[in-house]
Amino acid sequence: MTDEARFVYDAANAVDPLGDAEKEAEKATKHNRAKVGSARPSSLLYTYGPGSIMDLPQFTIMPTGLDDWDRIWRRRDGNPPQIRAPRLREVVARLLRSRDVQLRPHPWQPKKISLSTEGNDLGVPARVFPQWLRCTGCDMLGLLSQFSYTNTHPFRTDLACFEHAKCTGRKGGVSRKATSRTAVPARYLLACVDGHLDEFPYDLWVHHGKACPEAEFPALKMVDRTAGKGASAVIHCESCGQRRPMNEAQGEAGRSKLPDCRGRHPHLDAFEPNGCRNKTRLILVGASNLWFPATQSIIVMPESQQERTSDLANQIRVALGDKLAKYRDDLETLRDVLDGKVDVSELSDDQLSEAVAAATIPPESAEEQEAWIRDWDPVDLLVPEWRYLQKDPLGLRHEDEASGLTLSRRDRDPDLRPEIVRVLAVERLRKVNALVGFTRIDDIDRVGDLPQRLAPLARAPRPAWTVATEDRGEGIFLQLDEQAVASWEKRIHATELWEAHREAHRRNFTRRFSETAEQVEPDTRLKPPRYWLVHTLAHVLIRELAMTCGYSAASLSERLYAWPETDTREAAAGLLICTTASDSDGTLGGLVQLSEPARLQRVVSNALYRATRCSSDPICAMRQPDDPEDFLHGAACHCCVMASETSCERANRFLDRRLLVDLPGSGVGFFGHID
Repeated sequence: MTDEARFVYDAANAVDPLGDAEKEAEKATKHNRAKVGSARPSSLLYTYGPGSIMDLPQFTIMPTGLDDWDRIWRRRDGNPPQIRAPRLREVVARLLRSRDVQLRPHPWQPKKISLSTEGNDLGVPARVFPQWLRCTGCDMLGLLSQFSYTNTHPFRTDLACFEHAKCTGRKGGVSRKATSRTAVPARYLLACVDGHLDEFPYDLWVHHGKACPEAEFPALKMVDRTAGKGASAVIHCESCGQRRPMNEAQGEAGRSKLPDCRGRHPHLDAFEPNGCRNKTRLILVGASNLWFPATQSIIVMPESQQERTSDLANQIRVALGDKLAKYRDDLETLRDVLDGKVDVSELSDDQLSEAVAAATIPPESAEEQEAWIRDWDPVDLLVPEWRYLQKDPLGLRHEDEASGLTLSRRDRDPDLRPEIVRVLAVERLRKVNALVGFTRIDDIDRVGDLPQRLAPLARAPRPAWTVATEDRGEGIFLQLDEQAVASWEKRIHATELWEAHREAHRRNFTRRFSETAEQVEPDTRLKPPRYWLVHTLAHVLIRELAMTCGYSAASLSERLYAWPETDTREAAAGLLICTTASDSDGTLGGLVQLSEPARLQRVVSNALYRATRCSSDPICAMRQPDDPEDFLHGAACHCCVMASETSCERANRFLDRRLLVDLPGSGVGFFGHID
């Protein structure tokens, strides 16, 4: 299938907010058409990425696909900026099946002063979605074109809104004088399991799939007097008098009354060429399962020679394209052609030849790509980080200029728990996060890794780039005694507690795993006991560190290295607690200060001591899942262990204080009894 044939797309209706603003300027019309709001890079990656729905003060918008972002970038001279992270870029390229994919930041430029205009030509393009609106004054339900748009203040994007210009209010009201009233989004949508999303067909719904017998364009109203109670609205047709409640579309019975999916991707302005055979589901605009991002991230470590060669090969291949075969054997000419495109001035002929040879390796076949995606384990991204953190820094403090990683050795306090064998202060780090797609209805870890469940970010089957963020910050790395962990883990496997967690996981997996996904053995997705241990330790440390480091608990996050030994990687048991920011040059050092021996010893001791008590005990301490319960935690709750969603990489799953410390009636804690 060619790039053009992948989706049905009308280029004449392309989203181009800056182009619209230029047209308005030509007409000498004073409108601030382009900008309607702002968000931090992290939220635009994890919450409001392409295909999601973002709440603005007066209406909702959908960031468009990356094809429309290119239109923004092309308004600038030169090449768009890139985020350099070769190890992550290689994985993303395989996942997106695009060999030369780039990692780019969001189109944004800081202003020198608040009222200056530089950067006004950059921004994330978005469309108003859904485009059915309801008047708050008279309940009129109509399309976007039936309402007027107001956005005249260039520095008050919160005032942008849609209005019903001649609203006369509801019947029986005090005043029937026509006036302007704000319109809000009609909150019902249709979604399918393959990531498609569509407007709800209110006109067909109220007429039971037929046209209105009285009018070609019927006058509709959405009457809703119990907001916040599900599908409580009633759709009225003022033209013919028919009415139908929205709650008929809810549940399994309601699904049979909904139309089949049309295969629409509103963020791409496109439809699947062959349609979609799935049944649709009713979903609300603000539903938490409307958009789940699929992301990958790394802590950037100093590159190995193999990584440097691979990255250089990619740069050469992208810069030369079809000319690579012509110049591959003529290194002198090759250097001249690459001048200004790729810096190879410091490379010897042998090094350049090695990079060129790597650049000319033919791409993998489609079968090989699919096999790699099927067998790839996200833990593979963590292994190089773990291996590098096992090395002692050169000197008391070592800074790698290329990666920005700065490590400092920390001596162990004599009173620090002996199970913690190594401490590193990560004074500076760089974390890169990339978006590879998204799912709807089911989170990515519930869809069985089916490729068709991952909605695309662009219309092209092999996108040239994807959006990424670059976070800078600091952290503390702790390593546990592997011999002690292995011995403890062997003991845990034979306990009734672990068997209860294992059976609860199987029940949870069976009940919540997507019905459309491939069959997956639940035990392959259950994290090993050492992961529960390291995860619980990270959470209690985050809660304790937040009291003294100067950052809130929601600003601290975990990166867990916990897996048993396999044929391809050594065992790991450690954690990195860090704080990062994507829109600043770094953090203030308050977290690193707590890695000093005496301070860290107090933090660890206090954290373990607090883990022995919970205000919900003895209920919390004795919590163990029994059939038919299927929760994925044990002695853990929001009073003692659980953390905010920004801190936890597993949504507060796989936590149990009993695996960390001995609680009354339980003697399986890794750290034993805490006085």
